[in-house]
Amino acid sequence: MRIIGGTHRGTALTPVGKGDTGAHLRPTTDRVRESLFNVLMGGRFGDPITKVRVLDLFAGTGALGLEALSRGASHVTFVDSGRMAQKLIRANIAKLRREADTQLIATDATRLPEGEGCNLIFLDPPYGKGLGAKALEAAKAKGWIAAEALIVWEESAAQIAPAGFTTLDQRRYGETWITFLRHSA
Repeated sequence: MRIIGGTHRGTALTPVGKGDTGAHLRPTTDRVRESLFNVLMGGRFGDPITKVRVLDLFAGTGALGLEALSRGASHVTFVDSGRMAQKLIRANIAKLRREADTQLIATDATRLPEGEGCNLIFLDPPYGKGLGAKALEAAKAKGWIAAEALIVWEESAAQIAPAGFTTLDQRRYGETWITFLRHSA
């Protein structure tokens, strides 16, 4: 796993192997991450990354949020309850020397504390457990999602937009579906 583009392009992230199914670590592959960021940077959604605040729910290794930082995001808040994930996120933040513009919240993504609105939200819950919609609702209720925020939801199937969100696009990459949503505040 590596950073695909931006200022940290080519930097290898802390290895996780094939993931840890017990800890629900299933890193987004470089290929899927590259395709995802090509869509984000392609202009269809304006410029959803430069100088924005990012929320990375079920952050795992932190690769999605760190990729956004590498490409110009101003701040990323990582949320993960797993000890192994927290260790990987901290190691990757340190590796890129991005402590000043990141925060790690060690909690369940469905039980967030109050927060500051973010413009880009990555949502990568354990597949097939129904946690994505719950985490999205918690983030919305606790003030983490800014008006018109773009949500990037990775799952094993295309997702239906919950109330207050609009589906913009859905793409399939092998067994991974990416659903792009807009928060309609």
